[in-house]
Amino acid sequence: MAVEVKELLEAGVHFGHLTRKWDPNMAPYVYMERNGIHIINLYKTAAKIDEAGAALAKIAASGRKILFVATKKQAKDIVSEKAGEINMPYITERWPGGMLTNFVTIRKAVKKMATIDRMKKDGTFMTLSKKERLQVDRLRSKLEKNLGSITDMTRLPGALFVVDIKREHIAIKEAQKLNIPIFAMVDTNSDPRQVDYVIPANDDASKSINKILTHVTSSIAQGLAERKSEKEATAAAKAAPKKEAAPAKATATEEEE
Repeated sequence: MAVEVKELLEAGVHFGHLTRKWDPNMAPYVYMERNGIHIINLYKTAAKIDEAGAALAKIAASGRKILFVATKKQAKDIVSEKAGEINMPYITERWPGGMLTNFVTIRKAVKKMATIDRMKKDGTFMTLSKKERLQVDRLRSKLEKNLGSITDMTRLPGALFVVDIKREHIAIKEAQKLNIPIFAMVDTNSDPRQVDYVIPANDDASKSINKILTHVTSSIAQGLAERKSEKEATAAAKAAPKKEAAPAKATATEEEE
């Protein structure tokens, strides 16, 4: 869906930080200064949303996952809701160190949750002492809180989408180390050079975060729909009965006979 500058304005996407807190590398995205606050150029924001959306749609269409990262209070619920709607993994609690660079260990922790669930189903859990059951339940709850949203992420993500790159600097560094493309909302106090796809925007207000995430997840949903229709078309082509070859024309000699 096309991005309207008016809707970005109404959501307060244009409000940056105090001028004394700015990062000079954000200069190309700053429109003006008003009352000691930098105002973001929303025409550039709209163009960058379109650019990021097209790239994210391609990644989604290829079958790769996009990992959303936002641990700040005003973004957590929005990200979990929006990412959940398109079945994409997300981290809204503390970033687990080594989440990307030590992915094998993280996957082991996720599998631990599945093991505990199996124990509860097959009755093994009830053979444990009361104290052991309590410990296992606590472990399960802790794992669910920190990693429950990435249970379906069986391999490294195809991209990272971050809200507030200053706060999520560890996630940014891990993605950079592994050459995973980084998409992010970047406010005027951050360095856009750390990000592959910059969306200049107010990353502190929930209305602004919600507006950007709505556009981003809509683009990903389009990519997923494209992938689904391609799969269905392929399946239909395979299932369709093959036409029998037409009988060969008789040769002149055969006609004479």
